Amino acid sequence: MVYVGRFAPSPTGALHLGSLLAALGSWLDARAAGGCWLLRIEDIDPPRAVRGAARAQLQTLRRFGLLPDADPWRQSARAAAYAVALRQLAAAGHAYPCACTRADLEAHGGIHPPRCVRPARADGAHAWRLRVPRGVIAFADRLQGPRQQDVHAEVGDFVLRRADGLWAYQLAVVVDDAAQGVSDVVRGADLLDSTPRQIMLQRLLMLPTPRYLHLPVVVDTAGLKLSKARGSAALPSDALDALRQALTLLGQRESAARPARSTTHLLEHALTHYRADLLPRSRAIAAPQSADAGAPRTLADDHSTRSAT
Repeated sequence: MVYVGRFAPSPTGALHLGSLLAALGSWLDARAAGGCWLLRIEDIDPPRAVRGAARAQLQTLRRFGLLPDADPWRQSARAAAYAVALRQLAAAGHAYPCACTRADLEAHGGIHPPRCVRPARADGAHAWRLRVPRGVIAFADRLQGPRQQDVHAEVGDFVLRRADGLWAYQLAVVVDDAAQGVSDVVRGADLLDSTPRQIMLQRLLMLPTPRYLHLPVVVDTAGLKLSKARGSAALPSDALDALRQALTLLGQRESAARPARSTTHLLEHALTHYRADLLPRSRAIAAPQSADAGAPRTLADDHSTRSAT
């Protein structure tokens, strides 16, 4: 099977150390397998998007030497494909319109009950939900190991298209991964719990299921995930130092005898010596204290202080 990997940021702010970890990890894994690496801008939520963020993210990746093998896709241009998938699910009885509000769901513990609490709304607006079948979804994550989830009991009928007409992430990512031929998804462990929902959709839509590898997310001193939307510090101008920092957090080592003098040489060395078995198996990993302030430490300092929670 041809390896096709991808990095899919949302344009909600500047890329930070956690973003770089996911981008670099997916790039290394794809390149080490002799595969291709794609980019997808997940811009299906315009209210959360920051103007100019997508262009800035692409420029940052270029500055770090992480170049895709094809022009980036934008989910904002993919509405027709999502509509086809929704019609397929609805025709098979797997999706239904829902006018329940968030308050309605909170009254039921956050999980959609067997029937809609609010069959209709005065304004006619409604979401579309997946009718989640009973049973456990199990899969083997390449890094985190065996995982399983009873989506029916733990999540309930989840949204495919919102009442405001915007497409939900779970449907969009499944449709796009299949359309781009993605064989391997390497991303942050904050999305680990979403994977069973995506596998369920893949099966119902008769789409292939990629292999999954969930890297630890980078957290700050308070234990909070670094976030574009929360204003975590953007990557510094010194791309070489930031790459060294990210490689260390990924468990990869730079040669102490011949340290790289450019991002190109560092990426070449990292690719040659990449070992997936050295990736940290935790769901979160602590950033160096200076990382969220935009001043990454050296490789040696990072290796000696790396910790996971």
